[in-house]
Amino acid sequence: MEDFRSSDLKTILHSKRAQIYYLEHCRVLVNGGRVEYVTEEPNRAKYWNIPIANTTSILLGTGTSVTQAAMRDLARAGVMVGFCGGGGTPLFSGGEFDIEVTWISPQSEYRPTEYLQDWIDLWMDRGKRLSAAKMLQDVRLGLVLRLWKKGVSSGERVFAPDGLKLERMHRDALAAMRSCDDIGTLLAREGEFSKKLYALVANGTDYGSFKRRKRGSGVDAANRFLDHGNYLAYGLAATATWVLGLPHGLSVLHGKTRRGGLVFDVADIVKDAVVMPQAFLSAMDGDDEQEFRGKLIARFLDTECLDLMIETLQSIAKSEVGADS
Repeated sequence: MEDFRSSDLKTILHSKRAQIYYLEHCRVLVNGGRVEYVTEEPNRAKYWNIPIANTTSILLGTGTSVTQAAMRDLARAGVMVGFCGGGGTPLFSGGEFDIEVTWISPQSEYRPTEYLQDWIDLWMDRGKRLSAAKMLQDVRLGLVLRLWKKGVSSGERVFAPDGLKLERMHRDALAAMRSCDDIGTLLAREGEFSKKLYALVANGTDYGSFKRRKRGSGVDAANRFLDHGNYLAYGLAATATWVLGLPHGLSVLHGKTRRGGLVFDVADIVKDAVVMPQAFLSAMDGDDEQEFRGKLIARFLDTECLDLMIETLQSIAKSEVGADS
């Protein structure tokens, strides 16, 4: 039988791949021509296959290492790799241990250039950049309305906010964001809307009082899961931008102080609608990090988040905002 190369495995579209991996206390290597991770058990080692043809991104957590051969095959299969702390946060940049959201991306010169060219056209124009940021917010708000009106379930728990109240919040936020004249105002309106969503989910899941805090000692379960889930969303966003050949520095909303701004922009499409309710539901269910991660990844797949990210970026780049007719 003719041997297959890892580069041959990119026939599976990234938007249709089903796996996001978070690994810890293991070594990622090539064994028998396959990328695997090995865990040390008493008196023996266990090897587990990573289906790289069906994987979008891998987060390497505490106590992990990866071989050069494994990185070669992961890159050929178009898998995004990031090093992170325990539980999936924070995400470390390659070689720089800070909290920048940057990824070790596969090096390929054969990705499309058309979206990059259109994106640069809009990015160089302040007005077009603002319009693109508003389009991202439109999609974000629409996803919240669509998914939350159906109700979000986890185990026996269901988060089902009042439909009329949700529609009113959506309508008011949409009008407020579309009327913004600059990025600073848009960011402020975005923050106001997120605070309202936090309150709605906390009340709707009987979580009680809630204040958003990031990392640190004494952080409650919902905040820990929000951090964890957001970094998984960043992995999807990094994959979406890489597939379309868009550099992470060409952000339209975030990125004034952080070079990975476009990853933040794209991840925001799904953070409220998908990550937020699952974080609170898992906290109420008493889930551990692994259980939460499994439920959230399943939600990403069910709601086709990566498809939505890619299609949204394509739509903006090819719209009248991004490209001249």
